[in-house]
Amino acid sequence: MIASIQEFFGRFIEPGTRPDATGGGHPLQVATAALLLEMMRMDSRITTDERNAVTATLQREFDLSADELATLTALAEQEARQAHDYYQFTALINKHCDAAQKARIVENLWHVAMVDGHLDAHELHLMRKLTDLLHVGHGDSAAAKQRARERANLPAD
Repeated sequence: MIASIQEFFGRFIEPGTRPDATGGGHPLQVATAALLLEMMRMDSRITTDERNAVTATLQREFDLSADELATLTALAEQEARQAHDYYQFTALINKHCDAAQKARIVENLWHVAMVDGHLDAHELHLMRKLTDLLHVGHGDSAAAKQRARERANLPAD
């Protein structure tokens, strides 16, 4: 496991290695994954749909192999467990992402929250906190929520 983590860091942190679409590289991937995993854990149960939504989102957004995805998920889980708050993740996203990219992250967070068919009060609270920390306005968050609702095939509010 240690070797695979070192290899992952070597491939994604070193200059000139495969940057993702946002230009932030590995730390941005870990930050995004950590927030998605935190959203998945917000309600009283973790469903297969939620876990699959996190995996599919990370795969789609960062174009990772299965091994890279597993390593990223493990690193993000470790970082999320050690974090005292969400600021370290949102600050990194704010530094490297424009408004459209942050709205996409918010949409993905909404999707993970809703994919199990309901929104828990804890999920709503986390979404309010994260949209504030990411400086995503209410209108953009509401639009992202509606897109996520449509992706999850849920009826409108």
